[in-house]
Amino acid sequence: MRRRFLGALAVVMALAVIGAACAKSNGPSNTGTTGTSGTTATSGASGTTATSGTSGTTATSGPSGTTATSGPSGTTATSGPSGTTASIPPATTLKSGTLTVGSCLDYKPFEFTKNGQLQGFDVEIMEAIASKMGLSGVTWVKANFDTIFTALATGQKFDAVAAASTITPEREQIVDFSNPYYNARQSLTVNEQKTPDVKSTDDLQSGQTVGVQKGTTGKQWAEDNLQPKGIQVRTYTNITDAFTDLEAGRIVGIINDEPSSIAEAQDRPTLKVVEPIDTGEHYGIAINPQNDTLKPAIDAALAAIIADGTYKQIFTKYFPTLPLPPEFEPAS
Repeated sequence: MRRRFLGALAVVMALAVIGAACAKSNGPSNTGTTGTSGTTATSGASGTTATSGTSGTTATSGPSGTTATSGPSGTTATSGPSGTTASIPPATTLKSGTLTVGSCLDYKPFEFTKNGQLQGFDVEIMEAIASKMGLSGVTWVKANFDTIFTALATGQKFDAVAAASTITPEREQIVDFSNPYYNARQSLTVNEQKTPDVKSTDDLQSGQTVGVQKGTTGKQWAEDNLQPKGIQVRTYTNITDAFTDLEAGRIVGIINDEPSSIAEAQDRPTLKVVEPIDTGEHYGIAINPQNDTLKPAIDAALAAIIADGTYKQIFTKYFPTLPLPPEFEPAS
């Protein structure tokens, strides 16, 4: 399904405050970047070299240990039948031989760098999808989540966005989405040492402050459900800065995607995820709305990695304690 950019332009300016997942900076300000320009990381899933750094820099990873090549800026390439599954239609991409994907690259356990390696659930899912499409890899572009969908909607920055992004009606007016690839919910994380009596959002008091990430569905949920009770909502560009403030006692809790919060709390002994918040959210791969060939190809490739068990292997690796939802079970 293709939506004309001009028709959606009126919605674009309002989009940045709605959604779910990552973006980076230093503290609860409106500006900032993550990482050092020109630093390198290696994809844990494939052992390929990936370059990351400030917003707008790129990282290349390949599903089979190869480095993807790219053509001149603005050129397109078609993923041909060679190496593709017969049922997956060909698709054009912004750069030759690679799928250009925007993300934050700093949102555990979906996209993050560890020991110099780019890894995560989203990283490996996109590499597997690119492989099924007959491409040599994924070129990762670090971007601010607060504006990542408006950048995708231009049709010039990325082929897709994989950033633990919830499918919402507001976003669907701006960009295309794949079929869902992850079932998500929100959560409350607290500092057990500083506020041991806070076990749920019902225990939060008027005047207390919770942290949220800009542009996320967690932010929207907190504004809709907590602000009317007098609870203040502090926004962060980088969710990791919110967890640092929670450790220091500068805020009382954090509303954030549950798997991300669990991953952060594992590295911070005083913090604990005390309440899951079921919001019925589903993550999707956001897709360039100016390119009609991408959604059918990405949907078909996603279905193929579910059917052959690749999805299950990746899911079990990053979420070993969670049951695999039945819709993601391999074909018998």
